[in-house]
Amino acid sequence: MNDQHLPKEAASIEAHNYQDLLRDLSAIIVPLQTLHQQAVAIHAPSVQEMVRNGSRDKQLIEHTLDQLLDHACIPDGLVLFKTLCRYYWQIDPQATASYVYAYRELWDSDDEVESSESSDDPAVEVANENNAANRSHAKTRRRKGGEE
Repeated sequence: MNDQHLPKEAASIEAHNYQDLLRDLSAIIVPLQTLHQQAVAIHAPSVQEMVRNGSRDKQLIEHTLDQLLDHACIPDGLVLFKTLCRYYWQIDPQATASYVYAYRELWDSDDEVESSESSDDPAVEVANENNAANRSHAKTRRRKGGEE
């Protein structure tokens, strides 16, 4: 009879340990999330300024992408990273691709199934958007009598 209660007691202890672990992790994660959000808020104006002013300063853009890569683990950080990648793609597609692959290596989980049509994949998203823009530009040139 005592053996029948053992599994319930073990499950109760395990659930308690799990709750303790969650509480401890939350105590660690909340300040880290706050730091990521603060960093994104600090970088947002400079990214907006670079894009708005058409900056071609590769060193500044790449330095900013390096910093944003650290914060692309939160949604706002990823949005800012993608924004600068989309902009930089027109200046240096090869360098931009290296940042996108660095993002994948750092933040994509090994368990994710890779799909070339995934809108969550920054490389695919940036490439698809730029390809669409290039096709649109080519159509405009053809209409104006230019060569493709």
